[in-house]
Amino acid sequence: MTTAHHALTAQASDAAIDTACRLLRLPTMRAQAADTIARAEREGLSYAGFLAELLMAECEDRDRRRAERRIRAAHFPREKSLREFDYRVNPNVDPAVIHNLATCEWIAKGYPLCLIGDSGTGKSHLLIALGTAAAMAGYRVRYTTAAALVNELVEAADDKQLGKTIARYGRADLLEIDELGYLELDRRGAEMLFQVLTEREEKSSMAIASNEAFTGGSRTFTDPRLCAAIVDRLTFNATLIETGTESYRLARSKARKSGQAN
Repeated sequence: MTTAHHALTAQASDAAIDTACRLLRLPTMRAQAADTIARAEREGLSYAGFLAELLMAECEDRDRRRAERRIRAAHFPREKSLREFDYRVNPNVDPAVIHNLATCEWIAKGYPLCLIGDSGTGKSHLLIALGTAAAMAGYRVRYTTAAALVNELVEAADDKQLGKTIARYGRADLLEIDELGYLELDRRGAEMLFQVLTEREEKSSMAIASNEAFTGGSRTFTDPRLCAAIVDRLTFNATLIETGTESYRLARSKARKSGQAN
């Protein structure tokens, strides 16, 4: 049994392509079909070449949209990229180490990252930028501050939802905790944070930014034994980057002013 194929007019073909792309949810192919058809006719593309152009455009755009969704789901407070980081004004940070981290191999292995330094030295910039790179590479990333995380855990415990909340933070491929060390955690808050870290230990990566070095004493964790346990989980197999004490923002501002003066 044969099926009759009737030649479509150009107008009918355009309408059929538009309808099919809508039904199949191919927005990029729908948007680029007319231009690609015109170019195919101009440049004499083969049928296979024409189809490949449209399919690749759809695939690339889907990858881009997925990356954008992962970046939104990470809840970064602002946009930061590794391209924007000025190593000249913060020589404490080794570009080779950051470029290696940008490959996300440490995330695939479930290793931690610790950024230690004073306020304004670029810790949050690097944390967000590396998290963004991870999201673009296909990893599920979740960014939060230490204060926001502990507050959420306390509220969840009060609502008898602590287990679900800890499990949700455990599902991210990379959990980023910023501003650790800026507040003192009571025993209850520290214990809940410890539970989150334990849920992820040696399974999924963590990255933290802290203005407090990991030494024997800690202003953040008032219980010495709990502090030691938390530090152990944050530093085992970790990459430690010390961003220094001189404000990165201040140094960058001075560099800009110097450049304008010259």
